[in-house]
Amino acid sequence: MGKREKESMQENRIQHIFLVGAKSLGAYGGYETFINKLTEYHQNNERIQYHVACKANGDGCMNPHKTENAQIINSQEFKYHNARCFRIKIPEKLGPAQAIYYDVAALKECCKIIRRDHIQNPIVYIMACRIGPFAEHFYREIHKLGGKIYLNPDGHEWKRAKWPAFVRKYWKVSESMMVKWSDLVICDSKTIEKYIHICYDGKGIKGRDPRTIFIAYGAETRKSKLSDADPVFKDWCSEKGVKPFEYYLVVGRFVPENNYEIMIREFMHSHSKKNFAIVTNVNKKFLDELEQKLHFKNDKRIKFVGTVYNQELLMKIRENAYGYFHGHEVGGTNPSLLEALGSTKLNLLLDVGFNREVAEGNALYWTKENGNLSGLIENADEMTFEKIEEFGRKAKERIAQNYSWQDIVDQYEEIFLTQKERIK
Repeated sequence: MGKREKESMQENRIQHIFLVGAKSLGAYGGYETFINKLTEYHQNNERIQYHVACKANGDGCMNPHKTENAQIINSQEFKYHNARCFRIKIPEKLGPAQAIYYDVAALKECCKIIRRDHIQNPIVYIMACRIGPFAEHFYREIHKLGGKIYLNPDGHEWKRAKWPAFVRKYWKVSESMMVKWSDLVICDSKTIEKYIHICYDGKGIKGRDPRTIFIAYGAETRKSKLSDADPVFKDWCSEKGVKPFEYYLVVGRFVPENNYEIMIREFMHSHSKKNFAIVTNVNKKFLDELEQKLHFKNDKRIKFVGTVYNQELLMKIRENAYGYFHGHEVGGTNPSLLEALGSTKLNLLLDVGFNREVAEGNALYWTKENGNLSGLIENADEMTFEKIEEFGRKAKERIAQNYSWQDIVDQYEEIFLTQKERIK
């Protein structure tokens, strides 16, 4: 057997996975966190080669020249965690259509790479249901190339308050089309998997039920590499005006459906002497709307502290929070919640199915009723040290047993390497 034949056989043993739908690797957002961890844990896996679509410009884009350990291939491609990342340039001022354009352009590039490199049996894993009208086209195109399409439907995108009514209607129709034209739907929440079957059983290709599987997101339970006395953490606290275990915390995208308005209003109504640190990428329009409604700038406890991209610092900030607020209500298994349960002892969560599914009895729960969260905050302020420690211990056990990144990526490895053979 010649050298080229051996190389060809070796190449055919590699499963190529194309990841479409995240803006980049490692930025705020569930898919970004997921892809970052998936490629990190699998970077030395000789049986899987990842290809990742990344935005070349605009909100959430990734600049490989400013990314540590990124290896530049050319102006359009770079390697990160041994994944081949290809950059997609987005036209300016597309509004909500930008995300649709991005996914369509990324899928076209996937097809181009598959043809160019003669990749056999690729899996194209699409995250979020944005491109329903194009779903059948790409399903047929990728099947012609010998590939399969996997889908992660996210949460209820069509419920997000940031979208006007006609856009929300589009997302719901798009979701139905993408579920139909997929070989496998990977749900990061059991609640979402149940919803997919309730809505779409009997509505797939030739009237089939959608094929689904549940794989959650993951989180770390280890301690931050930064010590309590590390200047990076101490300087951050000093700059932001907070002290360890004297602040409540939230980390996440600054969008209405994450219920920042309720959390800020209720904290302002509470008599807590602690601060409320909000780690987020501020949307000025939404920020101005909240100020007009709440006048939170008059309350010195409310602190918008900007973004934190140093992951060890962010973990340290979580560890030293007195409590963590989580107001997400339309997603599936949310990474910021998992990370909080893995690091913060006391977690105060909006009482919805997604959050209870993840934390079970290892957190406190609040509703949107006036006075509910503020009362919970005041009760939390009076909680004994022993009770808080118990919540923290049980939350970490929950993450370690059900949501460790190692377990999650192992499940994905099995799906990518074996599930394809079962889908005919």
